[in-house]
Formats: sequence, C-alpha cells, structure tokens
Amino acid sequence: MADYGTMEEGLTLLAPYGPDLRNGLTSHAPMAIEALSALGRADAVLLWIERYRPGLMPRPAGRERIGKDWQGALGHLDRSTDWMEFFEEELREAPWREVAVRWTKRLAPAVCATATHGVIRVGHAVRSLDDAETPLRIRELAEGFGYWASTYQTLPTATAKPIATVRAREAIERVPIVPPDERHFSGTIVSSLEALDRFPEFAPVIGLLDASAAPSQLVSELTETFAEVALANARDVLGAIVFIHGVTGLTAIRSLLPLLEPDAARQVIRYGWQASAALYAAFAERPTPGAAIEAPREDAAGLIDRAIAHGDEHAIKFTEACLREHALNPSPVYFAAVRHAIDLLPRA
Repeated sequence: MADYGTMEEGLTLLAPYGPDLRNGLTSHAPMAIEALSALGRADAVLLWIERYRPGLMPRPAGRERIGKDWQGALGHLDRSTDWMEFFEEELREAPWREVAVRWTKRLAPAVCATATHGVIRVGHAVRSLDDAETPLRIRELAEGFGYWASTYQTLPTATAKPIATVRAREAIERVPIVPPDERHFSGTIVSSLEALDRFPEFAPVIGLLDASAAPSQLVSELTETFAEVALANARDVLGAIVFIHGVTGLTAIRSLLPLLEPDAARQVIRYGWQASAALYAAFAERPTPGAAIEAPREDAAGLIDRAIAHGDEHAIKFTEACLREHALNPSPVYFAAVRHAIDLLPRA
C-alpha cells in the first residue's frame, strides 16, 4: 500500500537542486522518492535522500522569461529553470490536470527526450498529485514538465507509407537494429538516440505498432515486451540502465492515461513505443531471451527490500515499475527483469 507520509519533507529537501547531477547525468531524486512512496516505503525516503544529495547540483539561475513564443525555447537545456518557472505560471493559472493534458499532448513527440527522463518525472509527479494536491507536488509537476520541455528531442519519424501494424511482441521483432560498427555512443544514451538520424531504417518504426487496443492493455503488452528485451540484452551497467528506461518510460505513460481521452492516450503510447524501440535499435542484439523465463525466489516484498538495500535509483524505480505492471498483468518476466537489473547495477 502506498505511503506518501514523507513526500513533502523529501520535496522540501530537494527544492534547492536542479535537474542535473555533478557527474553530468540526470537527477533521479524526485522520481525515486515518489517510487519509494508508491511502494509503501516512506520510511526509506529521507535516508535515501541523504545518501544521494552529495551528487546533486544547485538549481541554475534563470535566463529569460518564456512567453507565447515558447516553441523557440524547446530543447534548450540551459533554459531549464526558465521552463520550470514557465510551468509554475501555467499551474497558477489553470488546474493541474488541465495543464498536464495540454502539455502532454504538445510534448508527446519528445517522449524519448533525455532518455525518457522528462516523461518519467512527469509521470511520477502526476501520480503523487493523484494522492494529494499540495503546493510542493504542484511545483514538482512544473519541474517535471520544465525538464521535459528543456530537453525536447524527437526521433526520425516516417508515417506516409502504409505499414502492416502488429502487436508489441511481433512488432519488436521487426525493429531494425543498428549494426554494432555503425553505432555511436559518446557517453550518454541521448548521443546514441541522436545517431538514429543517420539510420534511415528506423524512421518507419513508429508505424509498426497496432495501437487499436485499450490504452491500458497496450501499455501492459509493451512493458512485458521491453522487460523481455532487458533480460535478453542487459549484460553490464550501461545495458541495465538503457533497457530499464525502455520499461519505465512506458509505466510513466500509464500514470498519464487517466487524464487523456483514448485517442490522445494511444498517440502518446505510440511515441512511448517509438522511444523504447529506439533504445532497442541503438543498443540491443536480440528481442527475447530465447529461453523460458523463471521468476526469482523473492516475492514482491523481498524484491522491494533488496532494491532499497541496494540503493541505486534505477533499481528502486525499476522495481516499483515492474511490480506495478505485474499486479496488472501477472508475468514472471517482471520479477526476473528486476532481479537481473539489481544484480548488474552498482550498489549506491
């Protein structure tokens, strides 16, 4: 059962910090403490923040107010604070659900932005607001949308030519994989996604998925498929992190489904499919493990304890995401993927 008893204190501690870490990567702090709360482990939130806080960077100063010409500011990470202040204004002027719907639709083509961290942060913020609407949680929603907008990035997309659409498990088999000697990785997942611009075979991928099913069912099929991808392809720390996001970006979209009309939800899911398929195309070797999947001996409580003791933010968030998906769509792949990822990730 969820427990958000320390969420406000946690967000207060994190308020002075920006979206980046001292090592140049993305801060997962607000997302991780929301995941801990959703897991019912409010008792672990403050201790986890204390361990994580030395790596945080102060929130940078703003540069210039963003107004009606906001399109020109998309994708400018150096304006993340401007974007966050823009969304604080938006959320003062309209109910948060109205703002979330409007901007989810606008930013949906960039689900892949900063390796899906933008949509993931928004998804966590929306779920915390579903629990209770507070000023700190509204601010976190503004920060999530601000990060998504400031990192705006799209993938090659070609939809003019009709494509025979199929369900997720078959669709992943049709996604072209970048040959190893043509891959580009310069220290970030984003660099590998940008390199797909030079791989024209990827552009039609967005049209492969049959998105006619109910949105919740679509997300279940996709998360199960990409949990299998994680099991089949994650062999080291980088691989674990890459393929974790292939699942958690989609579970973030699940948090947004109650806000969206079905057609809008399916459109966001298509971009979620495209983003996860892009990670697969840029880093994977095969779509499935190729053998029967057996769940680990731990039950859900054991996996939660293991993730918290491990301490890595990806371990915590992936555990929460997979347990949530398993509850809706029981499959051994979710538990197996969690255990596999925890074994690969370095302890915090």
